[in-house]
Amino acid sequence: MSEGPDLDDLKRRMDGALNALEKEFQGLRTGRASVNLLEPIMVDAYGSKMPINQVGTVGVPEPRMLTVQVWDKSMTKAVEKAIRESDLGLNPQVDGQLLRIPLPDLSEERRGELAKVAAKYAESARVAVRNVRRDGMDSLKKAEKDGDLSQDEKHLYEEEVQEMTDKFVSRIDEALSAKEKEIMQV
Repeated sequence: MSEGPDLDDLKRRMDGALNALEKEFQGLRTGRASVNLLEPIMVDAYGSKMPINQVGTVGVPEPRMLTVQVWDKSMTKAVEKAIRESDLGLNPQVDGQLLRIPLPDLSEERRGELAKVAAKYAESARVAVRNVRRDGMDSLKKAEKDGDLSQDEKHLYEEEVQEMTDKFVSRIDEALSAKEKEIMQV
């Protein structure tokens, strides 16, 4: 068989879309405390934006409570402000250099909103996987046009790329379904 597309590279890129989705899902609040909840928050520190885990230690002392132990006392206000201004609906309480962040119960309406956000994340991941498929198909067409692949070989590779795409899209759907179930769980 002639030189086809780099299927390992396509698989790696599709894996990347799935991993990014799982990371985004970890940041969605489901009523249980998780250090990943604060991961996307950026703090104005020392003249630049820094992830919250680079200015303090995030902990989970109880299932419905997060804590942030700020390393530099002068950064406490900035960390508190960053948490309040995030779209997570959290209200930190300052105790010296320790911020206690109780997680409020999720209302039915808020759960519905979170499920919609999760669906949006999943759709972005599906689009990313389809873009990888498109790149793979384009490289197949080019290889056939350049005479590197026969029509039959191109057809076989197209089937492989489509099969891989379908597998990743179904994994994304499974992840979304699991996340929606977790969000709606009271």
